[in-house]
Amino acid sequence: MAEPSAPQANPLWVISPHYCAPYPVDLGIVRKVLTISDGNFVVTDTNGNIIFKVKGVLLTLVHQRRIIVDAAGNPIVTIRDKVMSAHSRWQAFRGESTDSKDLLFSAKTHSVLYLKTKLDVYLAHNTTEKVCDFKVEGSWLERSCVIYAGDSSTVIAKMHKKRTAQSILIGKDNFMVTVYPNIDYAFIVALIVILDEINRPSKAVVVV
Repeated sequence: MAEPSAPQANPLWVISPHYCAPYPVDLGIVRKVLTISDGNFVVTDTNGNIIFKVKGVLLTLVHQRRIIVDAAGNPIVTIRDKVMSAHSRWQAFRGESTDSKDLLFSAKTHSVLYLKTKLDVYLAHNTTEKVCDFKVEGSWLERSCVIYAGDSSTVIAKMHKKRTAQSILIGKDNFMVTVYPNIDYAFIVALIVILDEINRPSKAVVVV
């Protein structure tokens, strides 16, 4: 896939500029395969230090939300599905809020077909949604996805599988995400969580 012509010159942030680094950031993600309980996602740096955890919270029979917290347990962003939508759509809010005034971005499936995912992402101020602010393309089954800036070929992050014998035996799914310089890595993690939700067997739909 196409690479960006040059690194992002200025911080590109959605959740906070605090999560933008002037160098590539490699994140390790451990996902417990057989549970949707508290802390089913753990995100670490290359030294194994925990950066984020993801909590799953059941709201209603049709509504679910997941909260990304930092290493100290402070809520960073809340992700919630939006029911009664023509597409599979998720919304991300600041902190623990689900109030429209705290909306950060929304994401909807362009298509989920044969485990190939295309996701369009719109920032809160992009109410017309004529052109996406970010897009995600790839295969969730292979944990191989690329995140682009806008409707362009500029890559801002990549996800790839990390296979270990131990992870298979203990029911964990390990993968890596490389976030390009000056890109909000908390935002990238939020997109990965949404991808996981969309591609759960009970959630996956075909939208064309």
